Amino acid sequence: MRDIVRRLCAEVNLPKMLKIRQIYARNRIEEEDVSKTVTDELSHLDLEDAIKPGKRIAITCGSRGIDKIPHITRALVDFVKRRGATPFVVPAMGSHGGATAEGQKKLIESYGVTENFIGCPIVSSMETVMIGRSEADPGGKIYGVRIDKNAAEADGIIVVGRVKPHTNYRGLYESGIMKMMAIGLGKRDGADICHQNGFGELAEMVYLFGKTILKNAPVILGFAIVENAYSEICKFVAMMPHEIEKKEPILLGEARKLLPLIFFESTDVLVVDRIGKDISGDGMDPNITGTNPCTPFVEGGLLANRRVILDLTSDTNGQAMGMGCAHVITQRLFKKLDLDATYVNAITARCLDYARIPVIVENDREAIQLALRTCVGHDPDNPRIIRIKDSLHTDFIWISEVMYKEAENNKRVEILSDPLDWPFDENGNLW
Repeated sequence: MRDIVRRLCAEVNLPKMLKIRQIYARNRIEEEDVSKTVTDELSHLDLEDAIKPGKRIAITCGSRGIDKIPHITRALVDFVKRRGATPFVVPAMGSHGGATAEGQKKLIESYGVTENFIGCPIVSSMETVMIGRSEADPGGKIYGVRIDKNAAEADGIIVVGRVKPHTNYRGLYESGIMKMMAIGLGKRDGADICHQNGFGELAEMVYLFGKTILKNAPVILGFAIVENAYSEICKFVAMMPHEIEKKEPILLGEARKLLPLIFFESTDVLVVDRIGKDISGDGMDPNITGTNPCTPFVEGGLLANRRVILDLTSDTNGQAMGMGCAHVITQRLFKKLDLDATYVNAITARCLDYARIPVIVENDREAIQLALRTCVGHDPDNPRIIRIKDSLHTDFIWISEVMYKEAENNKRVEILSDPLDWPFDENGNLW
């Protein structure tokens, strides 16, 4: 059977590809300016009573690979210390990190958020306490709202989060401060409750839970991070608790305009070199790579007939949520799978589709050939193929030669090479 599949793949000729650069706006905050910019943003808030000697202040740190997050966290820690209070960092990430205290601490340490670098303890626990009950949802149900026990017992909580469009639902509050409170601080317990009605109602759940936490937990500050299309921080916005509900939707609108979109409407095959939890909650962001059967509550992104995933990032540590969005994966990826970590996330989020294992083939070449062979309604003599590194890095991408004129006529695209053959090695892989 393996020889038959190999032969069917070999019958497909792959087109030459050309490298292009997609051009995005690039306002950014440099590493050496992070500390001053954080301090300046915080200085206009009235925090005299909230942060003062004798108080213990919890600072959240999530599971996403946010640009310069060690420096941002250290700047917040230093700000708290200068006011005489005692800071500590709490991993706030639902069920990520294998839903264990050790795994969650290890995850943020892999981003450089270590006790030695930030200058304060990391207090990681999966234990939660109920801090209040939500208002009734549209069906009249009221929920007990839980958050991290250590954060709940602090004198103040600084909630840090990147504001951006969510990968699975639409609402006034998507990825950001409200979600960091509801699901991040909620740990596995909070994430499980929030997801129990599915992504179709997650926007409402995040809002209900976020409001309950703001009312009952010692939140003293929301610190929002906005990134540009190059995944670089470009803006900080510090908000008092009573400002979060009004200001976060405005920031979400700004972030939506900064997504690293692919400047082509459609492709026959999208090749994604790698996915991972450090790239997106879904491994790859459907806002970029296109909606699919796993994402029925969002729309937008690239229209792709087939999707191929070649590998996992090293930082995802085998967690392969999102592979179910693809049609074909490689043996390289399959051998790296940590099914326990993947399934814990899928079960908590109630989205088993993301954890489905697609068709597996021997190497990169066969994966692309099989995807192209099974496309429907395309021109087999002039196939459209787009290859990206991942959904966070789409400035340099590859397109098939039939798309040359389209790229040439696009002012947001710069062509960098002539059409070239795929650089497969002797094993049929690209690396």
